[in-house]
Amino acid sequence: MYTLLKSLFYILFVTVFRTQSSGAENLPKEGGVLVAANHMSNLDPPLLATFLPRPLSYMAKQELFEVPLLGAIIRAAHAFPVKRGKSDRAAIKAAVTALKEGRCVGIFPEGTRSADGKRRAAEAGVALLAAMTGVPVLPAAISGTERVLHGALFPQLHIVYGTPMLFQGERGNKADLEAFSNAVMDAVYALKAGVEDR
Repeated sequence: MYTLLKSLFYILFVTVFRTQSSGAENLPKEGGVLVAANHMSNLDPPLLATFLPRPLSYMAKQELFEVPLLGAIIRAAHAFPVKRGKSDRAAIKAAVTALKEGRCVGIFPEGTRSADGKRRAAEAGVALLAAMTGVPVLPAAISGTERVLHGALFPQLHIVYGTPMLFQGERGNKADLEAFSNAVMDAVYALKAGVEDR
């Protein structure tokens, strides 16, 4: 199912949205990886995954799993539920397990969508997962999805993947965790600015 969905989204993104992608070769070929990106639209999760050579798993809000067809689709896409607005130990445990099993996990460190595309404060999740597992974080920038149905029906989309980053601080140090989350988002938005300045 994952391969079928990825193929369908590839056709959609390339033919309808004329998507340009770069940097996918920066994804480590094996081992656990966190792929961290900005978030503006429901199109972002499939866009982030479609152009990567390895399957990408996601935390998805619990409510989505309760929608009959959508729930089945996101389960087939290796998603696992997270309760928004509170610390969900089960979701963190599931993400840690996936990463330690050598899987790629997608995460949106800002925690929610930014409809206007502007940066929001990063939450601690990306740093916490990187600290707990020792896996690299691959920053990725998405551009254009905030304009779908808002100002442009089929805007051109861009997805660019940066270079892996490793958490170097202390796992129990709140300042270190916050600094790393911010550094990841600095990298994401630097990539985004580079795309939009072309």
